[in-house]
Amino acid sequence: MSRAALLALAAPFLLAAYNPATETEHTVKEGETLSGIAERAGVPLAVIAAANGIPEPYSVQVGEVLTIPRQRNHTVKEGETGFSIAIQYGVSFENIAIANGLDDKGTVKAGQTLIIPAVFEPKRVARRSIPATPYFRRPHDGKVLYGFTKRPDGGGHDGIDIDVKIGDMVRASASGTVVFADEEKTRFGRQVLIDHGNGWQTSYGHLARITVKKGDVVKAGERIGLAGDAGKATRPELHFEIRHDGEDVDPASKLPPRAK
Repeated sequence: MSRAALLALAAPFLLAAYNPATETEHTVKEGETLSGIAERAGVPLAVIAAANGIPEPYSVQVGEVLTIPRQRNHTVKEGETGFSIAIQYGVSFENIAIANGLDDKGTVKAGQTLIIPAVFEPKRVARRSIPATPYFRRPHDGKVLYGFTKRPDGGGHDGIDIDVKIGDMVRASASGTVVFADEEKTRFGRQVLIDHGNGWQTSYGHLARITVKKGDVVKAGERIGLAGDAGKATRPELHFEIRHDGEDVDPASKLPPRAK
């Protein structure tokens, strides 16, 4: 029998063995991206990234084996409780309760279908270290009105001013912890500061409204406020700064190009 004929016979079995919709592990192939893998698997990119400890910008390497966490469903049988089901699947009851809106007593009804959240080994989450420099996103898609400048005498413009409309969403440029979310009386009006670890911070000024509070942990792209013209702004604008170890860094050197 020819090689082509053998491949034709084997094709259905090979396809069954590799089904992106059901696989729980995936070996990265040449040209693949995490977003493409997530789309074919039908599992959110953020879930796969969390399961495998992959930080932004979510790069993967050829030959790398990724865990694909998949949630399961369970139909409650007579006599079962939320706690017994949690033990059966090795998932904390708290996670099952959140996914299904259960009360603290673990009350379930026979015939009820529960979502069993995906779990993954903690060692996979920790196998990649947080990069020394965060991956910064643009906090707003507006054009830059005034760029970063630094004079020999130490003066200049310590960030960038971005064109906004009042009420536009302002997003966290990178994941981190909110360390200030209040009125800054000297210049920026309502301002948010986020600490990203390893000495990196970002600042967001002239906000119309702050939607986070000090101590909140935010993810990259999450809303932290609404754009405005608070403080000494002469027009609606977002004043955005990046700092490292207390020194101002030109945001243009860290942000991706603005979408046209």
